[in-house]
Amino acid sequence: MKKLYKFLLNKLPRPLLIRLSYLFKKIAPIVYKGNNVECPVCNRSYSKFLSYGSSIAHRENVLCPGDLTLERHRLMWLYLKDHSDFFTSNKLNVLHIAPEQCFHQCFKQQENLNYLTGDLVSPIADLHFDLHQIPLEENRFDVVFCNHVLEHVNDANQCMRELYRVMKPGGWGIMQVPQDFDREITFEDSSITSEEDRERYYWQKDHVRLFGKDYPNWLENAGFNVEVFEKEKFYSTSQIKRFRLQEKEILYIVHK
Repeated sequence: MKKLYKFLLNKLPRPLLIRLSYLFKKIAPIVYKGNNVECPVCNRSYSKFLSYGSSIAHRENVLCPGDLTLERHRLMWLYLKDHSDFFTSNKLNVLHIAPEQCFHQCFKQQENLNYLTGDLVSPIADLHFDLHQIPLEENRFDVVFCNHVLEHVNDANQCMRELYRVMKPGGWGIMQVPQDFDREITFEDSSITSEEDRERYYWQKDHVRLFGKDYPNWLENAGFNVEVFEKEKFYSTSQIKRFRLQEKEILYIVHK
């Protein structure tokens, strides 16, 4: 069963995985009933989370069976709930690139949000477009989310500039990426084209770069001011372990 799960996760197209996940979420919470780990997004506890990731970046006990959150989703949720006015502010215009299922319906139902989603192919996105040229006017959005996308695009600098362009002055956003904290400088090499080599060097077969410690510099070069949110200052070691947050992950909050 475990081998089948890994095979499907790595081989099926993303749009099909999104559709199949709705059935999976109805069954998995029953199988993983327990109280060893907790998801702050769905507010439920489980015996454990599921494994996730490619063979290079595979992690055990990270995927919530109830809402399919990963470490990065739970960290973002904690920031939004405990350290921002995202859920309480008056009307916010929000652009969410590559909307995550665990957030999509929740954000869409919030009365204080004018919530617009975009993606190249996702069946749950409102608009379909290439991030290199966003077909929306400048200075429109109070909040912009674009998570685990910039490692996939041809020109990350151009995409960041586009995200900056559509954000209002005074707006803010979250743009998470896989980040190698053992690497000072982001690594990308256009000669690396095979799926095997991309997984080896970039951690996943459809990535085209691996961001290093210099990732905040990329955001600043696009025009953003960058705020560093370190979870260890706000959550105990036991909470971080129970929520199964990634040990080294830092959340960068960008501002215009």
